[in-house]
Amino acid sequence: MDRFDLVKESFEKKAVAAEMPQGKPSDYFGELVFDRNKMHRYLDANTLAALLDCIDNGKALDRKTADGVARGIKEWALEHHVTHVTHWFQPLTDTTAEKHDSLIEYDRKGGVIESFDGRSLAQQEPDASSFPNGGIRATFEARGYTAWDPTSPVFIQDDTLCIPTIFISYTGEALDYKTPLKRSIKAVSDAALPICRLFDPSASKVLVYLGWEQEYFLVDEALYAARPDLMITGRTLMGHSSSKNQQLDDHYFGSIPSRVAEFMRDLELAGHRLGIPIKTRHNEVAPNQFELAPIYGEANLANDQNLMVMNLMTKIARKHGFVVLFHEKPFDGVNGSGKHNNWSLGTDSGTQLLAPGKSPMGNLQFITFFVNVLAAVQRHNALLKASIASATNAHRLGANEAPPAIVSAFLGKTMTDVLRKLLTVPSDTAIEIAGKKGTSLELVEIPEIFVDNTDRNRTSPFAFTGNRFEFRAVGSSANCAGALTTLNAAVAEQLLDFKEKLDMELAAGKALNIAVMDTLKPLIASVIDVICFDGNGYTEEWRHEAERRGLDTETSVPEMIKVFSRPESVAMFKRTGVFTESELNARNEVKWETYSKKVQIESRVLVRMAINHIIPAAVSYKSLLLKELAANKEVFGNLDGCATELALVQKVNAYVEKIDDLAREMKEARKRANAIESEYEKAVAYHGIAESFNGIRQPIDKLEEIVDNRLWPLPKYRELLFIS
Repeated sequence: MDRFDLVKESFEKKAVAAEMPQGKPSDYFGELVFDRNKMHRYLDANTLAALLDCIDNGKALDRKTADGVARGIKEWALEHHVTHVTHWFQPLTDTTAEKHDSLIEYDRKGGVIESFDGRSLAQQEPDASSFPNGGIRATFEARGYTAWDPTSPVFIQDDTLCIPTIFISYTGEALDYKTPLKRSIKAVSDAALPICRLFDPSASKVLVYLGWEQEYFLVDEALYAARPDLMITGRTLMGHSSSKNQQLDDHYFGSIPSRVAEFMRDLELAGHRLGIPIKTRHNEVAPNQFELAPIYGEANLANDQNLMVMNLMTKIARKHGFVVLFHEKPFDGVNGSGKHNNWSLGTDSGTQLLAPGKSPMGNLQFITFFVNVLAAVQRHNALLKASIASATNAHRLGANEAPPAIVSAFLGKTMTDVLRKLLTVPSDTAIEIAGKKGTSLELVEIPEIFVDNTDRNRTSPFAFTGNRFEFRAVGSSANCAGALTTLNAAVAEQLLDFKEKLDMELAAGKALNIAVMDTLKPLIASVIDVICFDGNGYTEEWRHEAERRGLDTETSVPEMIKVFSRPESVAMFKRTGVFTESELNARNEVKWETYSKKVQIESRVLVRMAINHIIPAAVSYKSLLLKELAANKEVFGNLDGCATELALVQKVNAYVEKIDDLAREMKEARKRANAIESEYEKAVAYHGIAESFNGIRQPIDKLEEIVDNRLWPLPKYRELLFIS
């Protein structure tokens, strides 16, 4: 069966949709989540009060309360025919993990009963040495623990009760993404709250919000199975561009193909049942690229929901004859996929800290947090870039609509003008919303229609979009928590420093508004011409300008990761309580090791496909050409009129020899890299190998253009990208 038969078979395959509920989304939204409505229904009053106090105020749960919660969850779960339970956690693999245990226990009468208690709810023990740990756990030190996170609701997946948990070692170090994310959220709240209470004494907690936008590709599962590179690495390591790809801009926001729409519908229904407020769906710029996004939510829960959605997408896509690709750059020459993290802060009293207020003091509070976020990003711009650096995201950054590998902040003309004016006016000048002016004779105005009064800059990694910052550089396959943890910690540190300096101004007897502005002005002067950049981030001029400004322009992923080990990075994470030094060192080891392994796998696949797929196809084509030349000479006694065939033979020979030589060189380079003991130095060596991939790819892609299409062994871009 050739690839054209595979395409035909896949198109004829009918998608088997999951059995879904009928009615309005509000009728079944959250039915598979043990949310607050379920808590009120299944828990007794004392247990409910204790659990809500834990969720809302961080109070610890005792064993009696945990047993009461477990009883209620068990009753609810059995009504949904649940047979197993798992602690659902987020190891350092950018995926989720789960170990399923049956609910049955012996009943001491020769049979079994369904059993689930507080201990089963609160803790399990997976093998900590089998997950990436950076040396924290050795093979003979296997013990690690998962512990229930009550702030993220328990949910049902198929026949399994899933309990969101943190994952820590026997000695207490974080081995996951959730633990440091939760620490960083607390750090932001602890640092921001004293500042908020100067403006609003009723505030008792600061919340971090996340709105993620998930981009992805869909490819036909039959064609996917015929591409070893896609199956093993998630991207195409070879392949000539299609005559038509995205140059006509006709896919973006276009009519969603019916087959894809069916997948999206089933995905939304499944997400809504799990309490995930999926709201937006559309075609993205590249062919067969799409995007979905939910309503904003609290960051810890929103991050869990993103991972839940990714799992759902993988399963549901198969039911529709698709495979979903989360790789940041699966196809050369077309847009890659990111996961834009829309990040903001708010208080439990309802104030959005990154949106203009309703009074001069409210606007001063907004400017306070706005400027401090910019100061944090400037201070740790290299670290923020390191937080999104990976072997896969490196292919996307700086390409097409992805931001460059330089972290800057886009403000737009309006906010840039506001900041510049604040530097020139007295510190007691009121900051007003236009059309709602107070009594000050000289106002700093923020236009009333605020969300739309700035353009958008797709080349900016960190853009202000009206009431939030959009961290656009996060990769499609990444766990959002990696970037959020670093951003939260950096902002928390900056707010701590700001409060110390503000207290000194207040101690000098200054009024609050004057003290705040006197503390902010040096920060504004620092950020406005350094981290703030509204121009085209793709130009070489910007790279030189960024270097002049002191921004990090490193493009090597292993070197980016090293920033986590800088003294200022270690000090920041330790001060905010987000990471210990040993946890940081371990994570660096994991990141370098992961980078090396991913490039190693890609290198192996590239070489083996070159040798086993491409060269044999090229030799077969050359054999046909030589037979044609021999026949021509036998019939006509010469090779007159065979210039094309002769030229093709020479081209094929040259490309095959080049591929073979480069493949051998890459194998030797791999051997040298594998002999290096230091994970950092090995990653640097593999970075060099990754840089040589295009050397092999170039002659392969040239051969694809000239080898008989019937002999080419791989589905081509024109088939992979235009099947829906």
